Amino acid sequence: MEVNDQMVDKLAQLARLEFAQDEKAAIKNDLQRMIDFVHKMDEVNTGHVEPLLHIGTSKNVLRIDKAEGMIPTKDAMKNAAVNDGIFFKVPKVIKK
Repeated sequence: MEVNDQMVDKLAQLARLEFAQDEKAAIKNDLQRMIDFVHKMDEVNTGHVEPLLHIGTSKNVLRIDKAEGMIPTKDAMKNAAVNDGIFFKVPKVIKK
């Protein structure tokens, strides 16, 4: 695949970018090098390699959720700036 001015212009339009002429030449060169690198990887024989779904082999360790260390409501309300004895009261943050 050959990178040309039309391709750079289209990519710039899609990315909402503007390039000067000298920048456009550098972008064309960089894009061509990237495409050449991808084509170079096509030369590697990967027939014996299993598809990779995840980078690491570690598994997520899950635990059972259980309620522990609860304190009585009366003790929790001691630290509240404003409360009604059962609930914490906070300033309204959502306006209709």
